[in-house]
Amino acid sequence: MENVSAANSYIPPRSNRILVMIGLILGLIFSELDETVVNTALPTIIRDLGGLPLYGWVAGVYMLSMSAFMPILGKLSDLFGRRKIYLLAMLLFISGSVICGLSHSMTLLLIGRGIQGMGAGGLMPLAMTISSDLFPIEQRAKFQGFMGPIMFIPMLLGPMMGGFFVDQMNWHWIFFINIPVGVLAAALLLIGLKETAQTKKVIIDWAGAFLLMASIVTLLITPVLVENQGFTWGSPVILSLIFLGIVLIGIFIWVESKVKEPIIPLHLFKNRNILVLSLIVFTVGVGLMGSFSSFPYYAQHVLGLTPTNAGYLSLPLMVGAVVSSIICGFLLTKVRYRELMAIGFILPVVGFYLFTHINISTTVVHIIIFFLITGLGLGVLFGGDNLIVQESVEEEHKGVALSTVPLFQSIGATVGVSVFGTLLSSSLTSQLNGIGHGLTNIGNIASGQIPANLSPDILILIKTAVISAFQHIYLYAFILSIVVFVLCWFLKKEVLLSEKKSIEE
Repeated sequence: MENVSAANSYIPPRSNRILVMIGLILGLIFSELDETVVNTALPTIIRDLGGLPLYGWVAGVYMLSMSAFMPILGKLSDLFGRRKIYLLAMLLFISGSVICGLSHSMTLLLIGRGIQGMGAGGLMPLAMTISSDLFPIEQRAKFQGFMGPIMFIPMLLGPMMGGFFVDQMNWHWIFFINIPVGVLAAALLLIGLKETAQTKKVIIDWAGAFLLMASIVTLLITPVLVENQGFTWGSPVILSLIFLGIVLIGIFIWVESKVKEPIIPLHLFKNRNILVLSLIVFTVGVGLMGSFSSFPYYAQHVLGLTPTNAGYLSLPLMVGAVVSSIICGFLLTKVRYRELMAIGFILPVVGFYLFTHINISTTVVHIIIFFLITGLGLGVLFGGDNLIVQESVEEEHKGVALSTVPLFQSIGATVGVSVFGTLLSSSLTSQLNGIGHGLTNIGNIASGQIPANLSPDILILIKTAVISAFQHIYLYAFILSIVVFVLCWFLKKEVLLSEKKSIEE
């Protein structure tokens, strides 16, 4: 299908950068905040609407639609201009919020979450793309060093805001609050962002878009089914879905190699930086999100913390990432990013090594130090990956590139949470079975339902079993962190410079 449209647009100097950046930051914070707030309030929502078997799908549907639309909206922004597609993404997010807020059934809530996810799939990558169009490289590196840590704000505010809305108002306002903020963010962007369009014929790759969505949903629905519906990774349903997803990806690659304007240009992966960064963020998504997703279980049942305090125990991880991300923003235009990222990633290797040695005498202070060390290393990645992507591709492919690389992180995180959850469950069950002492209801204990009448000796044995299971999963995370450290050395030896000059191999 051909249309005449504004494509390959650029943002002239007369754009009001302050208004645009305020709008982008508001959109970023609230699209990410929505996820953490909903997770906090979800037990109350389930109690009101029923549908306990659909509990995990509230997050699963959001994740699936966000991942599927992320590269599509990025590509459309390259074709039709950043502003139009960003406003479309915000409209989808607000519309989904309205449906969620008005929901009187789980079915309607899930529909709203799916539409929200579509919009969220465009808000984050397009914010990075637009900000890259607004600033020269030196300013961009510093600014995006600040933007990366903004993503941690929702993690801090989410539990608090979720509790406030549930206790003081009602859970519907979790979604309604997105409406005025989203409208304000869209208005600021509409007023502040000026684009000069270059008119040309646009060919939309509808077949590629459909195949991409189908393959992503087919593959990513497998960990959701494993996590929420009780399937195993070896069950016929899961294996069939994985096989179908691989076939769809194969067809997608074939189609993309034939069309004139592919949704994801395959030549992007001939770019060493794009390929390596995709592998890095995927591995980090698997290892980091997978291994830390179950940490509140350890904090509650070994350290004896409340659920709220357990959630905030990972705060040092975010603090460390914020600090190093800001520092990275200042260094990227002065030192070669390959060495910067490789040296930075020594710290997560050290951090995960320390986590493999947790024991019954490990205190909260030790855990805080481990998180801080790990976060200081991860912040280098969060502060630099988007900027390296921006400077590694042509202007007309910037939007799709900045959407494709985060897609791999999203896929990695989704797979990691499920795989590491399965590893933890099987390891913990095995450890508990070895305790003996007439211990019954192993399944209930493994899920956190520890009887109150157990003797102190048995409780110590259970804690030791939990610790051993977590040592097991952190060993895998440690190995993955070494893999990322090695991958960093495959990046190009360049310093990002405004004149597009570089120090090449």
